[in-house]
This record gives sequence, structure tokens and C-alpha cells, in this order.
Amino acid sequence: MNFFAPMSRYATTGAGPLVASKEFKEMVKAFHNAGIEVILDVVYNHTNEADDNNPYTTSFRGIDNKVYYMTDLQKNAQLLNYSGCGNTLNCNHPVVMELILDSLRHWVEEYHVNGFRFDLASVLCRGTDGTALDAPPIIKAIAKDAVLSKCKIIAEPWDCGGLYLVGRFPNWDRWAEWNGKYRDDIRRFIKGDTGMKGSFATRVSGSADLYQVNQRKPYHSVNFVIAHDGFTLYDLVSYNSKHNDANGENGNDGCNDNFSWNCGFEGETDDINIRNLRARQMKNFHVALMISQGTPMMLMGDEYGHTRHGNNNSYGHDTSINHFQWLEAKRDSLFRFFSGMIKFRRTHPILRRDRFLKENDVSWHEDSWDNPDSRFLAFTLHDNNNSGGDIYVAFNAHDYFTKIAVPSPPNGKRWHRVVDTNLESPKDFVSEGELFNGSVYNMAPYSSIILEAKP
Repeated sequence: MNFFAPMSRYATTGAGPLVASKEFKEMVKAFHNAGIEVILDVVYNHTNEADDNNPYTTSFRGIDNKVYYMTDLQKNAQLLNYSGCGNTLNCNHPVVMELILDSLRHWVEEYHVNGFRFDLASVLCRGTDGTALDAPPIIKAIAKDAVLSKCKIIAEPWDCGGLYLVGRFPNWDRWAEWNGKYRDDIRRFIKGDTGMKGSFATRVSGSADLYQVNQRKPYHSVNFVIAHDGFTLYDLVSYNSKHNDANGENGNDGCNDNFSWNCGFEGETDDINIRNLRARQMKNFHVALMISQGTPMMLMGDEYGHTRHGNNNSYGHDTSINHFQWLEAKRDSLFRFFSGMIKFRRTHPILRRDRFLKENDVSWHEDSWDNPDSRFLAFTLHDNNNSGGDIYVAFNAHDYFTKIAVPSPPNGKRWHRVVDTNLESPKDFVSEGELFNGSVYNMAPYSSIILEAKP
């Protein structure tokens, strides 16, 4: 409805818009004082005008429909639908461009947010008639703007009309992207799909195939396994299919291509073997995310195993499936593992390089790249700057134990096991590491390990 105002119902009940504005500013200030930046999720691809069958005139439709919305002039100016809502904003019209830029600057200058994530950003890459543009004026203007060029700008590089721009988003070396290919390839390898090892290796090493162009860096890839749309991490390992009946759309809504695996039973179960496998898989996904070059993104709640009971399109529910659950009982298990891995990443610069990996940065312990049935991958990241130690990582996505030959550690150092997702907490993550003197490691099915070279 309004691109300049925080939603008043998110503020103190009944307090009104001025208090909502004040509270938003106080929130941003509190985050900044805690060393946390604020990225605002912005939706400039549509307003709430609905479609031609159920039109509203609450925003711009009643002012100038043909200017503010993409329309088919050959069909009585019917609204075009690239947003999934039937009222796609005409983002590259000069008037609409000015509105969007003014709005973005307002949130930076008035509310001091640090950047933006653009919902269905491919809509902003379309012309007035909906055709894709090679150099969309609005995308360039945001990248070059005197105020906005200092912000983080992140694209969701697809829309509901099929314009999929992952790795191809017009970026002017400034725009980062949600890496949808990372999500899909990581999901498929970890759950044991065949023929995914090469793609998995490419994703965890920074997706150079997508982003090593011009001046782009690994951090322009926003890596994620889970987002606010789709399954939670717990549901990803608990359901093969979406369960969206509660949404009232006869199960027709929500994505069908989830690349999920229920580990042997659909939904909740008391089977301890299945529950343990699911816990391992959640940890495996988190390990992959935390050791990947690029910018990691998590969904709040995954750190304790939040479930929506298989609903992968739950945005309309103000119920327990979307409410954050403060579960102290899980603090010593999954939460502890997730927290430890985040700290491990933050304290090891070789996991957060600002350049793409070179040949001497990584050793791939692999001789069966061309075997589609091989679902094991191991590699060593080398610390060439003496900022820490080498890190050995291995993933076993087979359904059987695999004995692996562990390479010799660097001179003067020994391997210490930090992670084995097959072990019970607190053995699954040991921040200081446990000494490992062997040359062979017997990896459990569907597990991952991390060894760190230390004196």
C-alpha cells in the first residue's frame, strides 16, 4: 500500500503510525548497538491492487493504472502477471523508477537500514510490456545512486513469469543474488541423489561458474538451503511432499519441487533410527552451509528444528506453525551445534575468502568425479596465509559406512576432529577439537566430518 511506512500492526498494539515509525528506528538502533546490520526485505514487484477480477484502488490503480502497472494494451489494458498477484509494477517507467528510488533512499536516510533484499527482483528487469531487458534502468540506477551505492543490495533473481536470472542478474558488480542453484544442488547431494558430486563441489567452493565474472566476488552469492518460502529445515528431512491443506487452496499452492527426503517416514514418527537420521541430515546441511565460500543465510527457527508440519507456503497463518518457539530443551543439542558451527566459520578466514579459490587453496581428495553413483566428497582447504590451520571436510551421502583415507596434516601439525555429525551432542561438535592420530576414518551413512590442523 505504501512504500514509505512501516506496518503499524507490527508496533505496539493500537499505538498508531507515528509510534510504529519511532519503534522501527529504535529497533534499528538497538541492532546497530549490538553490531548487527539490518537488511530490509522490500517488495517493489507489486502492490495490493489484486487482479482484474478483484480490483482494489487503495494504492496506484486509481491514480494512473497504465503508468504504475504492466498492462496488455492489446487486451483492454488487462494487468500482466509476473508477480503471482496479477498487478505487476511497471518498475522501469520513469515515474515508477523515481518512486522506488525515493522510497529506498527514505529507508536509508530516515531509518538507517543497511541494505535491501528485493523480492522477485526479475520483475525489476522487465520493460513496460513485460519483456526482459539486458540493462534495466532501475537496476542500474540503484547500483549507481549516491546513497544506495553504499548499501548492500541483494536480488531474489527470479519472478513468477519464469525469468530466472541466477548467475545472470544485471549487477554492475554491485548486486548480490540469492543463489537458487546452491539451494537445489546442496539439497540433492545431501539427500543422496546420484550424479550431484561435481555440482556440490562447485557450490561449496563459491559457485565460480556463476559469479566469477568481471569484478564479482564469492560473497555476491547468498548461499541458502532454507528460506522463508518453502519447507523449514526440519520439514525438509521429514516430508517428501507438501501438506498445504490448511491454506484453503486444495493443495494447489506452494512449490512442488522441494528436493526433500523424509528419511523413511512421512511426518512425525517415534522411530528412533529415523529421528537420528533426520538430526544428522539437519546438521549435514548446516555444515555444508557454514563451510561454503559465499554469504550464508539461515532461516530463523531452523537452529532448533522448527516445523510447519509439511506446509511449504505458510505465509497466511498467524499460528504456531509460524510463531517462533522458545524451546530451552533443545539448547543443548541442535541449537548448540548450529551455534558452534557459526562461530567456527567466523573464526576461520579461509571459509570466508573475498576471492575465488585458486589451485593452491584447495585439494580435492577425489578420483571418481565421473562416477554418478559416488556420493562421497572430501577436500582440504589450505591456510596459505598462516591465519589458522588447514581444514579437512568430508561428506558421506551414501547409505552405508565408508572408510576413508585421511591425508597427512601439514608439517608440525596434527589433525583434530571438530565435527562428526554422527556423534551425539556434545561430541558432534568440539570447538577446540579432539586429537585424531589415525590415517583412516570410518564415516557413518549420511554424515559429515571436519578436521582442523593444529600444533
